[in-house]
Amino acid sequence: MGKFQSQHRHSIFCILPPYILRKLAEKGDDKQRSVALKVLSGDMTFRNLRVGTRLSTGLSRKRLSAFLVAGDKQRTIFSANNSETLPGVTVRAEGSPPSGDPAADEAYDGLGATYDFFWDQFKRNSIDDEGLPLHGIVHFGEDYANAFWDGQRMVFGDGDNELFNRFTLSLDVIAHELTHGLTEDEAQLLYSGQSGALNESVSDVFGSLVKQYTLKQTAKEADWLIGAELFTGKVQSSNGQTAAIRSMKDPGSAYDDPVLGKDPQPKHMKDFVNTFEDNGGVHINSGIPNHAFYLIAIALGGNAWEKAGRIWYETLLDARLKPNATFQRFAELTIDNAKRFNAESVVTEAWSRVGISTLV
Repeated sequence: MGKFQSQHRHSIFCILPPYILRKLAEKGDDKQRSVALKVLSGDMTFRNLRVGTRLSTGLSRKRLSAFLVAGDKQRTIFSANNSETLPGVTVRAEGSPPSGDPAADEAYDGLGATYDFFWDQFKRNSIDDEGLPLHGIVHFGEDYANAFWDGQRMVFGDGDNELFNRFTLSLDVIAHELTHGLTEDEAQLLYSGQSGALNESVSDVFGSLVKQYTLKQTAKEADWLIGAELFTGKVQSSNGQTAAIRSMKDPGSAYDDPVLGKDPQPKHMKDFVNTFEDNGGVHINSGIPNHAFYLIAIALGGNAWEKAGRIWYETLLDARLKPNATFQRFAELTIDNAKRFNAESVVTEAWSRVGISTLV
């Protein structure tokens, strides 16, 4: 039994934070409350279902090593046809022409862009580095306002077309969710408290980097927003900027809406949120390491994936990174891994600016 089958069997990783859904359930109209409650209740159902299905589907079905070809993508897109029966029917396979279904084709392209980034930059052969086929399921449920990685595949809802667009629209969201699989394979960061916030932050980092790489943007040119395409024009933001789920540049400013509330993310340890909700605040407190990465990328300049991204990738693969790692320990390891780029002072300064002093 490989690492994918033995770790985190009860975890699913959803892009939409539960605090957004709770605000929607509290302040939304009848339809919006129904959408929010359906997603919140569904998350627990999926966790339970995975216990019985994981060993017989998905990640256990790796290609035999004799047939592995490095850099060779293997994508399959299914449609659940607005049901909750998985995986659904195949609508596009590797190498086939566009299906004409925007969600299916966006998922296909997003999976490919994520694979290409990790192969081109790190010579990583899929998220497990063993050529794992990438599966995506679109049109999940009715008005389902979320997307998630369930440990074996990506699943996308169509949104409610009122506050939320279809979840395949955002490339950084697709890459974010697939990166959870990479983290599960390499570091097994526990999905709770600070290690869980690191888990979420690592996904945001590489989600943003995949988007920047695909758009050929420098760190300075990038918007550093996560999920900016997911909200419809009805969702309001602060300072007139595009509304998004999170901002790595300025955590706490991603949205400010009468229904969804204000982005609660902190960007400094003095504002760290102690809570039992959201697995100990994994989506909220991820703003702190997110902002540290942003500061490093801007300070180093150029393309963020070349130095800052490499430091984060090497840290994720570092054997000294334990599943229960704290922000402090992760920071220390990034500083150590930055030495090969002569960037340890930049990394140290960035962590200090978010309230984390290191001993390295």
